Amino acid sequence: MDVGRVAMLREVLGTTSFMDDARGLARVLRRPAASPGSLLLVGTETHEPWHLTAHLDDEARYSGIPELAPTLVRWQAPAGAPPHLAVTMERLEAARRGETLFVVAPDSAGEGLLTRAADARKRGATLLSLDGGDAELGGLVHERMVVSPSGLLVPPDALDGEDTDAEVGLDFDVAQHLVSAAAGEAAGTPGGWRARLDQLLDRISGPPPAR
Repeated sequence: MDVGRVAMLREVLGTTSFMDDARGLARVLRRPAASPGSLLLVGTETHEPWHLTAHLDDEARYSGIPELAPTLVRWQAPAGAPPHLAVTMERLEAARRGETLFVVAPDSAGEGLLTRAADARKRGATLLSLDGGDAELGGLVHERMVVSPSGLLVPPDALDGEDTDAEVGLDFDVAQHLVSAAAGEAAGTPGGWRARLDQLLDRISGPPPAR
């Protein structure tokens, strides 16, 4: 992502619902009742959420919050996979109260995942999603963040003198960064969430160009 688009993101994110959505997911992920191993992360049959798994695992270590470390639930695990990469969909059948099922679905969740998620909710599990707008999934989850295929569009009057129809580029990649950064935000971090956001956007933009 180029520096100009990152600068635009820095300006407009605070005027949209995306920040509130990211914080809403983070509040559930960090709830006092959470315990290590209680966060289950699952994708669709066509999308395995390695990216968010890695981000949350990093945040768990960085922030000293072990309950943020997710268990990646996979549709299929190859023979000989290490135990932490061999957790299959059967794990969702055991999800219950005190556990959180986080669904990452940039495309359609699919009937199989929706059925398992609905059953987990009936058993008391908390459901979250980062998704592309799947209506059926939205009807099941307690908290969600929706990222449309076109990304985030700058809201009217968000930037004085700028093209308000410009696409900013808050895609699934950036959205996963936002959620994990919000989840790992330590209460005593100097500057709080705004400082974490600045650090995040600096990482996304990469090193400054050589002069």
